[in-house]
Amino acid sequence: MTKPTPMGAQGAIPPAALPQPPVNAAPGTAVLFMLSATAFIAGTTLLAKALGTDTLGPALHPIQVTFGRFLFAWVAISTFIAVTRPRLTRPNVGLHVGRTLCGATGVTLMFAAAAAIPLADATAISFLNPVFGMILAIPLLGEKVGKWRWFAAAIAFAGALILIRPGAGSVQVGALLALGAALALGLELTFIKRLTGRERPTQILFYNNSLGVLIMGLAVIAVWQAPTPLQWAGMAALGFVMAAAQTCFVNAMARADASFVTPFSYLTLAFAALYDLVLFGVRPEAASYLGAGIIIAGAALLAWREAVNRKTP
Repeated sequence: MTKPTPMGAQGAIPPAALPQPPVNAAPGTAVLFMLSATAFIAGTTLLAKALGTDTLGPALHPIQVTFGRFLFAWVAISTFIAVTRPRLTRPNVGLHVGRTLCGATGVTLMFAAAAAIPLADATAISFLNPVFGMILAIPLLGEKVGKWRWFAAAIAFAGALILIRPGAGSVQVGALLALGAALALGLELTFIKRLTGRERPTQILFYNNSLGVLIMGLAVIAVWQAPTPLQWAGMAALGFVMAAAQTCFVNAMARADASFVTPFSYLTLAFAALYDLVLFGVRPEAASYLGAGIIIAGAALLAWREAVNRKTP
């Protein structure tokens, strides 16, 4: 079964990739790692918004922002691998390419949405990715979905409909971009699930970022514009912060059950709203609170049901 996690939206390893139950249980440390991961992951959308608007210079195309994210995350992860020298096995190239194409598409759409709508709205809609992953796992992985998980999906989609705000002009377009990102990242989860049974998380992250640099390096040629020094710094920070988020997330999942730490990951929304308020002066509307709350309720119900299913033989 697809394990729900909003962190998967940005390329982290879902709980299915990590030991259940954890070998070294440390709930307090797990919470600290997850809180750090949520702060970092919200920071990536903040940096993407700064790069996709005129904050650091002429707005960069989302494809170029995604290229920077993969490039500098690859530098960070490659450095880690060069120092620690983990054992790398023969990769499944087809699965890695499929995963990276879906992930790069989702991240690019997410970065475009972050530049167009409040970060809290874009982040909340991205929480739909495990719901899409659940639905896509039916035809792609042959999984069966019970009534409780369909009910959770319906709740989450109702919240998304509130955030999309039909008929709201440009806000609607930005929300639809975030919805497209959630769909692409939900498809990515099906590839990740197949990979996690074959390869270690470190290897999955390394090949994902390596292929991401190659694929987005080709795509960015058509939209490339010379970044300002601040934009280079912003892209570097984006890549390194993403690598830090992935590291913290994996460490959190390695130290406690997914059912315990996953609820803390929803604090990504709080950090995103705080960053947007402090740096851009954007205050969430009442509809944003309502829609985000409903999406989180649906995602939380889905996570709870997954925990129940894991305990049932």
